[in-house]
Amino acid sequence: MPRPGQEGRPPNRLVQEKSPYLLQHAYNPVDWYPWGDEAFARARREKKPVFLSIGYSTCHWCHVMAKESFEDPGVAALLNREFVSIKVDREERPDIDSVYMGICQQMTGRGGWPLTIVMTTEKKPFFAGTYFPKESRAGMPGLMDILRQILTLWHGRQDELYQAAEEITRLARPGPVLPAGDPDRMLLDRGFRELAAHFDPKNGGFGSAPKFPAPHILIFLLRYWHLTGETRALDMAEQTLGAIRHGGIWDQVGSGLHRYATDARWRIPHFEKMLSDQALLVLACTEAYEATRKPQYRTVAEECIAYVLRDLQDPDGAFYSAEDADSPGGEGAYYTWTQEEIDRALGPGEAAVASTLFTLTPMAGTGTDPGSIPGDGRQQRCVLSAAGTAPVPAEGLDITGQDVAIKRDAIRSRLAAAREKRPRPARDDKILTDTNALFCTALARAGRVFKNPAYVSAASRAMQFLFASLRDENGNLLHRYRDHVSGIPGFAEDYAYTIAALIELYEASFRIACLRDALTLNSLFIAHFRDADDGGFFTASDMADDLPVRKKEWYDGAIPSANAVAFDNLMRLSRLTGDAMLEEEASACARFIAGAAARSPSAVAGFLAALACSPQTGAAQDLVIAGDPAHPGTRALLDAPGTRYLPGLLVLHRPPGAAGEEVETVAPIARGREDRGGRAMAYLCSGSTCLVPVNTPEELLNNLRGGKGRKATP
Repeated sequence: MPRPGQEGRPPNRLVQEKSPYLLQHAYNPVDWYPWGDEAFARARREKKPVFLSIGYSTCHWCHVMAKESFEDPGVAALLNREFVSIKVDREERPDIDSVYMGICQQMTGRGGWPLTIVMTTEKKPFFAGTYFPKESRAGMPGLMDILRQILTLWHGRQDELYQAAEEITRLARPGPVLPAGDPDRMLLDRGFRELAAHFDPKNGGFGSAPKFPAPHILIFLLRYWHLTGETRALDMAEQTLGAIRHGGIWDQVGSGLHRYATDARWRIPHFEKMLSDQALLVLACTEAYEATRKPQYRTVAEECIAYVLRDLQDPDGAFYSAEDADSPGGEGAYYTWTQEEIDRALGPGEAAVASTLFTLTPMAGTGTDPGSIPGDGRQQRCVLSAAGTAPVPAEGLDITGQDVAIKRDAIRSRLAAAREKRPRPARDDKILTDTNALFCTALARAGRVFKNPAYVSAASRAMQFLFASLRDENGNLLHRYRDHVSGIPGFAEDYAYTIAALIELYEASFRIACLRDALTLNSLFIAHFRDADDGGFFTASDMADDLPVRKKEWYDGAIPSANAVAFDNLMRLSRLTGDAMLEEEASACARFIAGAAARSPSAVAGFLAALACSPQTGAAQDLVIAGDPAHPGTRALLDAPGTRYLPGLLVLHRPPGAAGEEVETVAPIARGREDRGGRAMAYLCSGSTCLVPVNTPEELLNNLRGGKGRKATP
């Protein structure tokens, strides 16, 4: 549908697309093309430069640039006359975004969205930037001035632009192979020291504003503490999680994590909510609960899951990508409050209680003010934060102890009911394989740790959707599903995260089909993405041919890199099956990442988190439980590890009879691991050393704690 102000305007080619972001621009006066041969053929035929704009549907500054420039007739006339213009959804085509974002960072030292590229008809860029206003202002060049300058060069010094584009593209291609690194404890130590040096001891988190939650960093810190006993790592993780939970970056009314904080104190968020951020926070809080057994971490994880199941779940069980920062009232208008609105929703008595339990932070002066009224504090739009972990009620209010939590929940419910009457932010309802798989991983792990089978069922249902709707006829993964149509060949992230989810689902359910499917997908992943020469995996498969550069990313972005997840998958699959070839692939991947990250190991926190509980650092233990799953003794052995924080433990279940023989076909390491006389047995190994099998939870826990278990012959 046309956006307000665009009614009556004929659509451009984007109207045929499935991406919500591209459809947002379908009624622009700009003659947009989707990425494809048609656009580049026209550019070659008419000898025009290509204008490329990359963004995503919930990106606030993408909306701003669209309103200022792409909906403007003057800008559109210039683009339509002198350029061929292409729009790309970075979430649909992360491979395109990765190439040109890397070039933008290489050319300008910064990046972000919207991403603005001008390039030759051979897809080689000579200009890169991010957001530009329509006209130059406050020292920032305007898009119209930039386009005119480019046209002057294009018509007068085109050879120089082509030479520059060739050089820029040459520099963007993979350079000389970096020496393989040593994935060992020293790399973990260096990564921790880097993070500690950037830690904000006053507010939690790393660096100053803007401040990102980066839950995968917190997972590494928890595992580093477990491995080394370094209490500062645990303190850093806990302080950051507490600051996030009590800050405005957490939706205090409806739950869920906003994208990032614009300030160092976590008070003022950038309001979009991404599925991937929810998944990582659930994983971090679940692991923090395992490590500390503090109930607040379980509460945050469960509230985050409740938000996703309520607001982002598709009727068929999969999950939508995101909710926008903007709504009809402006950025953050749905989430922010005035004191008058709170008084009206709660009444005077409960509003007074709310003032002791929550803090209102004014939006004014943050650069994201959705409509505050200067000079009238009661009508100033504010972000709600929690007052603290144990707020003290105002004098004269007769609530203490447990009543505080009850009152807080009651106030949240009433505010939520009032907020539901507002226009909601737009929802990006496309279903992406990688982020769905990541949330399935979070659901499965939370279900296992919290003993909540409903979470495991939800993860299984979503995974069934992915397998039914996001694979081609040869079993290869596809990346995007929307409006009953799937498409776009899968990327490394799709494979890596789906394999990880299947492994996690196996550990949560012990359904051997999950492990079999993980191995099948892993074979496809190795066949089409592996760098046989230098280790690691490319972003796009060997069947992709529409980009000038084939990227191989080793560093984390908003989520851990595909290579970090692939290393973890390969190592876990090799341990669950006993396949030495998978272990060799894992080692090659680890050496590639360690070499690439040698100067900045904190940039690969996702990899460090996996390394911290791997055989390379001596932290891995492999457990086979043999026994009838219906027998109480078997259940007791299977449940026993859940009472400890054991991030390096993998558990394989071998039932008796034909089911056990099926497990052996998938995981030959289970051969010979059987119950004895109908009694369940636990076989525990670390590396090539195995302990004498035991049959009681007490003996198993003693061995898992590193007690005096008698060693048997490997």
